Amino acid sequence: MFGFLGQNGAGKSTTIRMALGLVRPTSGWVQVLSQDMSRRSRAALKRVGAMIEAPAFYENFSGRQNLRMLAAMSGGAAVRAVEEVLELVGLRERASDPVRAYSHGMKQRLGIAQALLPNPELIILDEPTDGLDPQGLSEVRHLIRRLREERGLTVILSSHLLHEVEQICNRVAIIDSGRLLYQGAVQELMAEGQRIKLTTDRIAEAFELLAKDRRLTVTRNGDESLYLQVADEVVPDINALLVQNGFRVQEIASHRESLEEVFLRLTREARHSG
Repeated sequence: MFGFLGQNGAGKSTTIRMALGLVRPTSGWVQVLSQDMSRRSRAALKRVGAMIEAPAFYENFSGRQNLRMLAAMSGGAAVRAVEEVLELVGLRERASDPVRAYSHGMKQRLGIAQALLPNPELIILDEPTDGLDPQGLSEVRHLIRRLREERGLTVILSSHLLHEVEQICNRVAIIDSGRLLYQGAVQELMAEGQRIKLTTDRIAEAFELLAKDRRLTVTRNGDESLYLQVADEVVPDINALLVQNGFRVQEIASHRESLEEVFLRLTREARHSG
């Protein structure tokens, strides 16, 4: 489960479109499932399913008819395969209804169903939860988990909802302005965001004092608290130093950044350094 993260304009959709052969790179190359997309795109795409942004369907036709037509356009699919994907995405009972009667969440699930028709090894979902209400979010999140657990698919998930990515992905890539800032395990990324939260009186003075210690990386959250990246064994020394200098320490606690906080910190640091 691979989360692909970046702000609007970072290059996520462009990268996905290049990976699917919908856009040609101006330089460099793209390889999907060990295939060079400039030479053997068909060999790769036979093994890939995708839903790019909002899926489009014929509103007056049923969900089942839409899937059959879309399958016919890309080489065909057995009737059994259409019924299987409808069952998987939870639309079997509504498959005969016209798509115009579907909710936004149902249309998103139908989009995932069409991506599953080629029986892919890899499925790419670009913003599959965009615009969904809490019930729709839960349904799509559960469905994406099932794709991995029941079908063994590799899923690339592009999303703005970082708390959703944190819940379901085990690897992520973060890009900003076309640059890769991080790629790797979510656990390792979150471990980098493990910090100590410190609350005391006279925050500004405490910040100046601790910033002089080269063992510490100190950031300040306004007048509320400080955050320190430091080894656990140094924490008692920090407490003692503050007390010796007349500070009243109100809180020293381990603080684990959320994926959203890590994302914002990395992109902010990248832009300041760039």
